[in-house]
Amino acid sequence: MLYLVPTPLGNLKDITLRSLEVLNLVDLILCEDTRTSSKLLQHYNIQKPLTSYHQHNEHKIVSHLADQLEAGKSMALITDAGTPGISDPAFLLVRECIKRNIRVECLPGAAAFVPALVNSGLPTNRFVFEGFIPIKKGRQTLLKQLATEERTMIFYESPMRLVKTLEDMAQYFGEDRNCSVARELTKLFEENKRGTLKEVADYFKSKSVKGEIVLVVAGAD
Repeated sequence: MLYLVPTPLGNLKDITLRSLEVLNLVDLILCEDTRTSSKLLQHYNIQKPLTSYHQHNEHKIVSHLADQLEAGKSMALITDAGTPGISDPAFLLVRECIKRNIRVECLPGAAAFVPALVNSGLPTNRFVFEGFIPIKKGRQTLLKQLATEERTMIFYESPMRLVKTLEDMAQYFGEDRNCSVARELTKLFEENKRGTLKEVADYFKSKSVKGEIVLVVAGAD
């Protein structure tokens, strides 16, 4: 049995009772960074073996993990924050488990794009999640395609590339396209900045940008 268990974005209280129950139940917990996950587990006095599972090693160990699951082990897959598989590792292991008829269960819980979207003030009835856009290859092509997208668009972005991305979107979507940047969701210094692409880009140019970023952009009229 493989459980996909969402973890808090920042505030450790944002974890479900069922998630804690599963983490206490399984034989092994797979995580991106054992140091990050240890803080959460220690906070809730959960003492289970941890194994690193991240984008740099998942191709190498996915078959080995599936073998252990077939042999009867139960595992929980968690990430540093949010729901596994949403711009985080999970897909390869889930696919392998399905291929081998190993039961997979995904628990409901935190995902950064949901509060960012709802809090943006932009239409929520139709939206598209694009994750991280390419840094170089394919970037311009994607932005040209998305310029005519009518649904609200959601992106994840690095704080180091936020201003560049806002400026690129202003170039392809138009400076007056509305957007919202959610930063450090659920944490002490949470910030939601709304305005046009140009206004928000200018705002973040004038300050140091840190933390996890979710960018929500209005669709084309």
